[in-house]
Amino acid sequence: MAMFRGVMDRLKKGLTKTREGLVSSLRSIVHGRTLDDALIKEIEQRLIQSDVGVVATRELIESIRTDAKAGKLTRGEHVIDHLKREIKAMWPEADRSLKLAPSAPTVILMTGVNGVGKTTSIAKLCAQLRGEGKTVLLGACDTFRAGAVRQLEIWAERLGVEVVKGQQGGDPASVAFDASAAAKARGVDFLILDTAGRLHTQAGLMDQLTKIRRVVDKQIPGAPHEVLLVLDATSGQNALRQAEEFGKAAGVTGIFLSKLDGTARGGIVVAVRHTTDIPVKFIGVGETPEDVEPFDPERFVEAMFAE
Repeated sequence: MAMFRGVMDRLKKGLTKTREGLVSSLRSIVHGRTLDDALIKEIEQRLIQSDVGVVATRELIESIRTDAKAGKLTRGEHVIDHLKREIKAMWPEADRSLKLAPSAPTVILMTGVNGVGKTTSIAKLCAQLRGEGKTVLLGACDTFRAGAVRQLEIWAERLGVEVVKGQQGGDPASVAFDASAAAKARGVDFLILDTAGRLHTQAGLMDQLTKIRRVVDKQIPGAPHEVLLVLDATSGQNALRQAEEFGKAAGVTGIFLSKLDGTARGGIVVAVRHTTDIPVKFIGVGETPEDVEPFDPERFVEAMFAE
């Protein structure tokens, strides 16, 4: 029970801006009002402004109108609990845990454009795995961006793990090959590969990811076992476009939604659910390596609507 409270406390703290932005504004406009068409239109506008997404907002508003016509919703205040139920119901039962290799190492390929917090997200994932008693090796396959390898090394030093790296500007697939060989030789539980994050519109990036996947699979059949796409929650509709592009080209198996603590638009989680079938597996809710949570829709919505 104490662990559950700790998780909820971190989630509530990480979603403070969303709660103050979306939920508090909803509570303020519905308070003491009759649920009429004018109020429903205001609710619709607030949901869209919070990046819940057009499709998801349309579904939510339609459900409000339906229940209002049936006499189930009459007062504005009733909408808050209605939205909580409807948003929770948007996620089907699904396994959001990491896919594991039949035998170690499990290889996780981290993707995403520059600036989304990919390296920090790797550190958070690494910290969580280390906290579970797992051994982790990192592969610095972003050989193009100045300082990318050093940034990964700094996190590795803090977390007590090693990094396999290559030459600046070298072949990322070669680093992936060496890292895979090292992971097997050392018998680690997890190998996490960082990758370059040039714009998703550049075919070269997707070709590079394909090459890395091919090389890793030769070393460790079936790898990578997870391809996690890091999306910046503060980037709104850009995040949705990235999810679509990477989902098509990179074989993404899960999403790591970063920087949720830095935005009032946590509704982006709902929009991602409607834009793509790729499951959100992890969320970043703070700046330290410990500020990461496996995504659980029930807990997420409860934390978002907490008073």
